[in-house]
Amino acid sequence: MSSINQNETASFKPSLGLLDATMIVAGSMIGSGIFIVSSEIARSVGSAGWLMAMWVLTGVVTLIAALSYGELSGMFPKAGGQYVYLREAYNPFIAFLFGWTQFGVIQAGTIAAVAVAFAKYTAYLWPGVSENNILLDFGWLKITGAQLLAVASVILLTFINTRGVKGGKIIQTVFTITKLASLFGLIIFGLLLGAKAEIWNANWQNAWTAQSLSLDAAGGLTTAALGGLALMGAISVSMKGSLFSSDATEQRDLHRRGN
Repeated sequence: MSSINQNETASFKPSLGLLDATMIVAGSMIGSGIFIVSSEIARSVGSAGWLMAMWVLTGVVTLIAALSYGELSGMFPKAGGQYVYLREAYNPFIAFLFGWTQFGVIQAGTIAAVAVAFAKYTAYLWPGVSENNILLDFGWLKITGAQLLAVASVILLTFINTRGVKGGKIIQTVFTITKLASLFGLIIFGLLLGAKAEIWNANWQNAWTAQSLSLDAAGGLTTAALGGLALMGAISVSMKGSLFSSDATEQRDLHRRGN
């Protein structure tokens, strides 16, 4: 009996329901990255068809990764995610290096990028937190309203999550539902007002003409046709951004294993 109680005490208690886990993964997948990198992809490939193709290809790669993580989580139902898989595949040292890289570089960089994006879009509603609003200027260092808002958002959300899973999952669920409702509203609004023959033809007139877009010194738009290795390079650059915005496969694996 004491052994059973000890095992129950040492085990993790499932705290996330199906809706909570789904909202966490959806919130990670449909995040600021999608809104940020689409313009970069459009500049790299230069057409609506190739832009959509990059997202479809990203979806295929993400699905393959998600299914792979699902199988791994079934084989190794332990907390730790990729750390566990690397430890089993290679050795504890490789897993240890990855764990600290994930903590100090990968996730830290992702959190910083999302916080900066949050401040950037908030500035459209509240100009006081824009990057152009310089609050302190030390010459070698400038403190802007956007930087302070980004740092404050990270600190606030970190504090909420340190208080327990309950507060974090409530915020995640509420904001993700709001975001999904807004996106569906934009889709319906776009279909109702934009589903016109002239608009459709204008967007898809040169849908598969791959070209890079850039601004010259005078601010004019310049284009350069892409083909062969240049096209492959543009696809690689585009996939970098789209895969970044779809980086939630490990979270899906963790939620499946934790619940």
